[in-house]
Amino acid sequence: MPFQRITLRELPDGTVTKVYPFHISLEGMESVLLCRDDEDFDVMQKYFHVCSWVNNTIVIIDIEMSNHGHLALLAESMEAAVRTGEAIKKNHSQYLTHKYGESRTLSRSSVKVLYLDSDKYLRNALAYIPRNALDAGCRIEDYRWSSYNAMFSRGHADTHAIPVRALTRRDKESFFHTHADLSRVPWKIGTNGLLLPETACDHKYLEDAFLGDQAFFLRTIGGLNYAEMHERIVEGPRTRHNDATFHITISDIAEKWFAKDIQCLNREQKFRILMHLHRTCNTTPAQLARCLQMKRDEVENAIRMSRHSISAQGNK
Repeated sequence: MPFQRITLRELPDGTVTKVYPFHISLEGMESVLLCRDDEDFDVMQKYFHVCSWVNNTIVIIDIEMSNHGHLALLAESMEAAVRTGEAIKKNHSQYLTHKYGESRTLSRSSVKVLYLDSDKYLRNALAYIPRNALDAGCRIEDYRWSSYNAMFSRGHADTHAIPVRALTRRDKESFFHTHADLSRVPWKIGTNGLLLPETACDHKYLEDAFLGDQAFFLRTIGGLNYAEMHERIVEGPRTRHNDATFHITISDIAEKWFAKDIQCLNREQKFRILMHLHRTCNTTPAQLARCLQMKRDEVENAIRMSRHSISAQGNK
């Protein structure tokens, strides 16, 4: 059976529904570290999974770095993915405040959620996430705070692993720094108290994305244009451009996609560009309306509709 980017999954609340892939990045500032010691890395990784579980989303693959983190997840809507990202930021901020006594530690950090709307984009994002380990100066497979080694593992965990659901409530709160109900999670922790990603990630989704071929996954990581992907899913979406620069961007897209000037685009073509820019740029409905020469209420309605109908985007 061919890979289905949009697929059915059982969510943490037990319902089986259609889910979509998203990329979430949590970026700190240069002067702010998200993780300063092993405990911080462990907590952030666990928050990725706890916040996903609580917000009814599923982690595919994740990585935690000293001043940023990334994960790909499956969610039934953009709203669920956004809630997950914001919950991660909130929980980790509260943890750092409690540990280091620094108020509003992550107030200027940024969370970005992007819908992965094509197979190629998805595969590149799944490869981009573990590729970040090279920034830590070690091999991808040796980086400790990543779920890379859970991929193509067939879910095999240490025979001495401890099921989280078997822990006492106090132990769950101690290990995961949360009061959330974890009585149904399928996760396990090692004897060192660390979460075992092969029991917590939907590694099968990633494996299916690469057609069950680990060599395909490794080739994608090795051939990835890291700078281009970083600009596309991390830096680019955060940069707010003025109208003149934004108009040039739209003109370039109109020429590339339709070989037309903006003034010659029909309604359908404008809406296609609108949704692309809404997903990939840091912009506003007002700016989109001005630069696409549309009515603001049309733009706002289109964005509102997209949040409830991601399938329409994914099937274009």
